[in-house]
Amino acid sequence: MTTRTARSSRGRRRGGPSHAVARGRSYQGPLWGALAALTVLGAAGFVAVDGGSSGTGVRSEPTERARSGRLGSTAPTSAPPSASAPPSASASPSPRTSPTSTPDIPATGPGTFITAAGGGGAVGSGTVLRYRVDVETGINLSPTDVARQVDRILADPRGWTADGRSAFERVSSGPADFAVRVATPGTVDRICGEYGLDTGGEVNCDVGKNVMVNLRRWLLATPVYAHRVKDYRALIVNHEVGHFLGHGHVGCPGAGRPAPVMMQQIKGMHGCLPNVWPYDDRGRYVTGPALS
Repeated sequence: MTTRTARSSRGRRRGGPSHAVARGRSYQGPLWGALAALTVLGAAGFVAVDGGSSGTGVRSEPTERARSGRLGSTAPTSAPPSASAPPSASASPSPRTSPTSTPDIPATGPGTFITAAGGGGAVGSGTVLRYRVDVETGINLSPTDVARQVDRILADPRGWTADGRSAFERVSSGPADFAVRVATPGTVDRICGEYGLDTGGEVNCDVGKNVMVNLRRWLLATPVYAHRVKDYRALIVNHEVGHFLGHGHVGCPGAGRPAPVMMQQIKGMHGCLPNVWPYDDRGRYVTGPALS
């Protein structure tokens, strides 16, 4: 998780393995206990990224954001977004993997980015948000492939377009409302740190117009996602874009029910089942009690 320093009060805390938290809060004991519990839950079904539901699970990833202003998008009537949610980041310790399966992840990079080429028409109805997909120079990821995955997530009928108010269009040039940027841990730390967030080399954050995705999290996920990495990536994008749209954190709506995407699932499932999508297959918004 990340820690917000005194330099800025403009980020917003996200829940989950890749979010930062405010200075002074300890996450060590509860976090590792939550991860152990989530690892067990990971054996349950998951909501697949590349198709329909094959169950209910993926754990949401918290992240923090710092923005100079908010978009005027409206949340579903059943769960209005918090108008005063503070900045935040997501913390997520590295999952335990065998040496042979762990990719070589550079600690830091040059801080320059390659923007995925191309784009497409808008998906969804309502206010069109233009977004860019960037990959840090020198890391072994294809910008085209990353963009393809982000495009699929944002266009999924269970995603934020189901609110009937949000639409997304990827661009490769010109103005953009936000950018999804996959970068090395060091670069994420630097950019998030400019907004007073401490990502600790491990977590993601959402600051300014940047959704910063830690390369470690993109490649390794966390224990509950160890075999469902693409689902985990969907959770990162949906949680962070949800914050961008004005949604705050919520809690578990009840034992045995799907966990909301905006729930900080990394802190424990509290009886909820893992879930990666904002809406279910029937177009119902998956939410829970608002958290301060």
